[in-house]
Amino acid sequence: MVSFTSGLIFVTLIVIFRKKTRTGFGLIIAAVKSKKLPPWQLGAGVLGASFVAMQTHVVPIAGVALFTVASLAGQTLISLFVDKIGLSGGVKNAISKRRVIAAFITIIAVVVSAWDRFSMSSFSVAAIFLAVLAGTWVGVQRALNAQINVYSTQSFATSQLNFITGTTFLVFLFFIRYLTTGQPLSKLVSAPFWVYIGGSLGVIYIAFSATAVQHMGVLEFTLFSVGGMLVGSLALDLIAPTSGTDISWYLIAGILLTYLGVIANGQSRFSRR
Repeated sequence: MVSFTSGLIFVTLIVIFRKKTRTGFGLIIAAVKSKKLPPWQLGAGVLGASFVAMQTHVVPIAGVALFTVASLAGQTLISLFVDKIGLSGGVKNAISKRRVIAAFITIIAVVVSAWDRFSMSSFSVAAIFLAVLAGTWVGVQRALNAQINVYSTQSFATSQLNFITGTTFLVFLFFIRYLTTGQPLSKLVSAPFWVYIGGSLGVIYIAFSATAVQHMGVLEFTLFSVGGMLVGSLALDLIAPTSGTDISWYLIAGILLTYLGVIANGQSRFSRR
């Protein structure tokens, strides 16, 4: 909730000072009223909010790098079908052998990454499954955002819509949890300042991805974004690991295998040229 609320504040400030972005948000509403854009697609932000909520649950158990690899497997799998049916609004991409191999390699990468942990009492198969499931939500969210972006023509307007729906959903869940568990809210006030910047990074990511997916497709964008995600997540596990995080050669091998999945896809703009 903190992540999405801070992101909503950040993107709202952008909208206030950018007339084109405000116009873009109005175009989204107009598209819904004219029935060009189905209202249910406006809930794309709920999928992103659910991913962040799942992330905060799994990362303390599995670590950032393993969560990233597992969620990427889910994103890759769902992206095959999302691109096949053209959910992103772009050109439909058939499930070719090359694309299936790329997805399969990513799944193998998850298994290799966690290979040395299967026998550990603290290892949670359920946590890895949840990470894969959360990844599928992101794949669908990207496709829906790409469609919304077709009408808004402004990626930050699309991002603002995501943070409005996502924040609303998380606030609802947060207070349901508060009523059922009675956990105090005082911890939010005592948290270090840097925990509040995550949402602003999410705004930029959603804005960029909404534009990129229109031109690249969901699978291609997912595989290309692997590089930054994996390098960043591995660096975080090395510099500021959560308790129980273990950097092993299996994890590093899994990351390298994920890169191989990128190469196996072989459908970048450079290869097409």
